Amino acid sequence: MEGRSRVASHDWHTGRLPGLFGDPGTSSFTEFLGAYSPQLLPGRRSLPAGSVGEDLPHATTIVTVTFPGGVVMAGDRRATAGHVIASRDVEKVFRADEFSAIAMAGTAGIGMELVRLFQVELEHYEKREGRTLSVEGKANRLATLVRGNLGMAMQGLAVVPLFAGFDEEVEGGRIFSYDPAGGKYEERDFHSIGSGSVYARGALKKLFRADLSPEDAALVCVQALYDAADDDSATGGPDLTRRIFPVVASVSADGYRRLGEDEVSALAQTVVDGRYDSPGGPTAPLR
Repeated sequence: MEGRSRVASHDWHTGRLPGLFGDPGTSSFTEFLGAYSPQLLPGRRSLPAGSVGEDLPHATTIVTVTFPGGVVMAGDRRATAGHVIASRDVEKVFRADEFSAIAMAGTAGIGMELVRLFQVELEHYEKREGRTLSVEGKANRLATLVRGNLGMAMQGLAVVPLFAGFDEEVEGGRIFSYDPAGGKYEERDFHSIGSGSVYARGALKKLFRADLSPEDAALVCVQALYDAADDDSATGGPDLTRRIFPVVASVSADGYRRLGEDEVSALAQTVVDGRYDSPGGPTAPLR
C-alpha cells in the first residue's frame, strides 16, 4: 500500500473506483490527474540538478500557413542529439481533435507526452461538457500544459508547441505559438518554430499569398522546410531514397486531414525537381 494515492486508498480492497471518479469534478483532465496521481504529470517529476537535456533527441522545424477556409501544418522528420542524427523519421505533427492540429519542437520524448496529454484533455472536456472547446479555449488549455513544464524547461527539457485550428466564427484557420514559460501568442497568416524556423519563416514570407489554395499552401510548407534543411543541419529535407517525407496536415470546415504519403511524395518531388533549375527556390514578384 505504500505510495498509493490518498484519494484511491480507501477503495482498493472493494474493487470499486475511488470516489474521485464518480464526482462531478472538473472538465480538465490535467486537473483531475493532478488530484489523483500528480506524479504522472510531466512537470511534477523530480530531476537531478543541472541541465539534463543536452544529449536527448530534439525535434526541430515546424511550419504552418493559413489559406481561405483553413490552415496547413507541416514538420520535418529529423531528430538530433547534439551533433548526431538521432532519428530520421520522427513525427512531430498530430491531430489534436477533429478541428485542430498540434506540433512540437524541443525535447522529443517530453513533447510527445505533452501532445498525448493535450489530446486527452480535449477529449475529456468534450465528453464531460457535451461540446468542444473554442479554438481560443484549446489554445489556453495548451498554454497551461506548457507552463506546467517550466521546471523541466529550466533544466534543459524545454518543449515548444505550435497549435492551429479551424475557427467556425471566422470560418478560417488560426495559429498560436508559445514560449517555454507558457506564454501564448496568436500569429497571422503563417509561422514557424524550431531550429530551422528563421530560414523557414523567410521562405514563408516570400511565398505566402492571401488567396492560396489548400494544395498551394501545402506546397509552400514543403518549400519552406526544404529551405530550412538547406541552412540548418538539425532539419531534415525530403529523403527520396528512403521515402521519408514531411508530415503535412490540413484543418478546415471538413475537419483534420493528414495528407497521404503519395500526396506528400508528389509535393516533395515537385520541390526537388524545381531546385535543379533554381537551387534557391521560387522567387516572389517584386510588385
